[in-house]
Amino acid sequence: MNSRSFLLVIMIIALVGTLSITHFPVVRAQTADQLKGNLDALSLQIKALDDEIKAYNTKISKTQGEAKTLKSALSTLEARRVGLSKDIAYTKLRINQAEQNISFTQNKIQNTESVLEQTKNALSESLRILQYYDHSLPPFVGALGHGAHLSDALDLTQRGSEVTYAINEKTRALKDAKTTLSVQKASYEERKTVLLTLNNTLAGQKQIVEQTAYNKNSLLSETKNKETAFQALLAERKKKKGQLEAEMLDVEAKLKTVVDVSKIPKFGKGVLRYPVEKVIITQYFGNTPFASQNPQVYNGSGHNGIDFGIRVGTPILSAASGIVLGTGDTDKACNGVSYGRWVLIRHQNGLSSLYAHLSVIQVREGDSVSSQQQIALSGNTGYSTGPHLHFTVYASDAVQITNYVSKVCGTNMRMPIAPRAGYLNPLSYF
Repeated sequence: MNSRSFLLVIMIIALVGTLSITHFPVVRAQTADQLKGNLDALSLQIKALDDEIKAYNTKISKTQGEAKTLKSALSTLEARRVGLSKDIAYTKLRINQAEQNISFTQNKIQNTESVLEQTKNALSESLRILQYYDHSLPPFVGALGHGAHLSDALDLTQRGSEVTYAINEKTRALKDAKTTLSVQKASYEERKTVLLTLNNTLAGQKQIVEQTAYNKNSLLSETKNKETAFQALLAERKKKKGQLEAEMLDVEAKLKTVVDVSKIPKFGKGVLRYPVEKVIITQYFGNTPFASQNPQVYNGSGHNGIDFGIRVGTPILSAASGIVLGTGDTDKACNGVSYGRWVLIRHQNGLSSLYAHLSVIQVREGDSVSSQQQIALSGNTGYSTGPHLHFTVYASDAVQITNYVSKVCGTNMRMPIAPRAGYLNPLSYF
């Protein structure tokens, strides 16, 4: 390499040195500043509304039990509507925040791509000048031409013994910029996933508000705003619940499935994950005090799952990856006496899980779901003494979605059923 070509290369390398990611003039800097300001303002709004919702939740938590009077039932429905309205406002703020974060990340990606391209072009120009003045070039030069892949140049640079230390340093800087770009793009995709989940939650919350208004109108219609009619309605539902439980026990007894214990995992922590973020267990598995004190509800057979105390509209998460075996709504066949809206998922470890009393179902039969994927929003459908999630774990070979004609309800019932040996204690697997 002659002295003139070497001097030209050094000059262009110096130019390349000014194009680092940290010093390159920010593309649309004003927009980036505005986005940052918007994010800060949104964070303050979200925190304020979050504090307001927590205070409201504390206030209405006292009304989460079964309504004993028509007045309390109507009051609970109205409180639920107000609470859901606050939740909707909160979700909209978080959607706005996610959108702003996406725009902010896009801005950073554009800046990094611009730095990457200009640095690559400057380095390519230095080598072009070298070629013009000195035909003895290292083998990686062609890889930096127009339309070439940066990875090819990086690989050849590492092998090229004739490359100067300065060019090697700038090539490493290009590799760092490419890594930074990959991280930013991964962040962008993650934020898009968050936004999709939030949009699904918002749609579900709006649907629950509509359901709440419908339930209120239906209750007024059924009772004609009379307390005596409401009490008769409660008594009838409780009676049917007990009769249906007895009927289901008979159906379960006829199932010939034998549980193969070798196909289910050993008891252990972490086999399943909790289906809710905030874990408050209100009833356990088996012959719990409530089950024993209310044989008319469980027919003396114990509680076949565990209950989580949560507000209506709380996201419900899959306890493990798997396939949605089915979804349903027993209220369509026999209102207020069984699971209400439910989802059954078959996992890959020999277990299946049921999620019941839901308000909104967000998956369909045949869907593949990942662990902790949002599958529904909690509710108070079916026979429920207050908003909660009923969660059951089965040996997969034992459970089946059964259709049978209910003598109690006079309709076709469709729900997951297993022989008693097929029901497992969920707490053995969390």
